[in-house]
This record gives sequence, C-alpha cells and structure tokens, in this order.
Amino acid sequence: MPSDFLDVSGRRIETAWWGPPPTAAPTLVLLHEGLGCIELWRDVPALLAEATGCGVFAYARLGYGQSDPKPLPWPLSYMQDEARDVVPRILDAADIRDAILLGHSDGGSIAAVYAGEARDPRLRALIMIAAHFFVEEQNIASIRQIREEYAQGELRGRLAKYHRDPDMAFHGWCDSWLHPDFRAFDITASLPGIAVPTLALQGADDPYGSAAQLRVLQQNVRAPLQTLLIPAARHAPHLEAKRPTLDAIAQFVASTMARWRRPQCPTA
Repeated sequence: MPSDFLDVSGRRIETAWWGPPPTAAPTLVLLHEGLGCIELWRDVPALLAEATGCGVFAYARLGYGQSDPKPLPWPLSYMQDEARDVVPRILDAADIRDAILLGHSDGGSIAAVYAGEARDPRLRALIMIAAHFFVEEQNIASIRQIREEYAQGELRGRLAKYHRDPDMAFHGWCDSWLHPDFRAFDITASLPGIAVPTLALQGADDPYGSAAQLRVLQQNVRAPLQTLLIPAARHAPHLEAKRPTLDAIAQFVASTMARWRRPQCPTA
C-alpha cells in the first residue's frame, strides 16, 4: 500500500487511497484508533473497496504514522479539536465530494463529533467501531495496563514499526486519557445533531468499553441508527471478527447508497 502526503494548513499528512477516486464514487474516510495509523488498518481498506465499490481514503493524524509531529502534551480536547479543525480541511484537501466517515475507537469519537456538529452536505453516512462517547472505568483500567506494557514490554518496539515517533503517538493518547481531568470527557451532547444514517459496531468482549456506549447512541441519535454487538470480538472487530463486521458495513453502505440521487456504491 503506497502512501502519499497532503499539505493541510502547512502540515504534511500521510494519506492512502484504495478503489475509485472521489470523482467516480463516494468515499469511505477512515479515522484510526488512538494508537493506529494507515498501516494498522491492515487489509481492511482494500476489502472495503472491493465489498462496496466505494473509494477508501485513510490518513494518519498529526503525531501518528509518517505525518508531521504533534508536540506533547496534547490538549484533553484533542478528539473534538480534530473533528472541528482538521477533518474538514482533510476533506477539502482530498477533494472528497460524498463522504462516509468510518472511525475506530478515538476515530469513531472524532467522527461522531464531526457528524453531530459540522452540518457538512458532503457527509452521507457515519460508521463507528468501538467509539467512546463517555469514560468508563474499564476503559481507564485497560489504558493503565497498556501503559505498563509500553514501559516494560515489547509494545514500544512494535509501535516503532509504524510511527516515526512512537513515544509521541503513545503518550499523546495515553497521557490524555489517564489525566485526572479527562474523566469529564463526554461527547453525548454532539449526538442529537447527527443527521445521517449511522451504523455503530462494538465487540462483545471489548476491554475499553461496554454496551453502554451503544445505548447512549440509541438514546440520543435521532437519525436512522443501527447498532450491532459482535460476538467473539474485542476492541477491533474489523480485525478480530472480520467477516461479520465487513458484511455489516457493506450491507449498511449498500442500503444507504440506495437512497442517494448521486452515484451509488454497488454491492460486491
């Protein structure tokens, strides 16, 4: 998967494309997790392009992958800031005309804020995998555990294969979540503003969040909403239970595209 770079407000952002360009089909825009990057989506982007007929576009946020640095410490509002200040510039720079945001974990939270606040006519649908809308104790406990693994185990070495500065990527995320003031993180006020069809997926055994995250969506999203708890999956069902996850996404995209007047994504 060859990557490229976009200039966004004078910063170099690593990007990659699969499938047709935005002039030919709608685009699934992938927003990665808190320790993710383009490569850590593995083969999922190619499979999504094949299953939906859509283009697939992924980028690495500042401080991740090969994108420009994002100096520490990060503001505790880093997810909301990304949604409000960076995502619209990315869509502009990539010339995306019809977007389906697909966010995993932190990326799902970013996508939710954007969908709930931006009123962007380019946004056609929203897909979230293991997104966080508020802080749960099990989430904090799991991040404390991974902090120990980073300090004492092999995690830093593994992340160094994917991030030009693994310490920046790790501590930007981890130190924010474990800051005492981060307990106040809550983006549920953005959810009633979501006005596009929405699909939310979560692993039944996710150590970072419970089914309460899906219930918050059910209580607050007024647009058409589908939620699915995926058995035998933890925090990354698109990798751990790939077939049911990708099938659910492809079916959702097909049903959503059927309502469009503009180019539709054929099913595989």
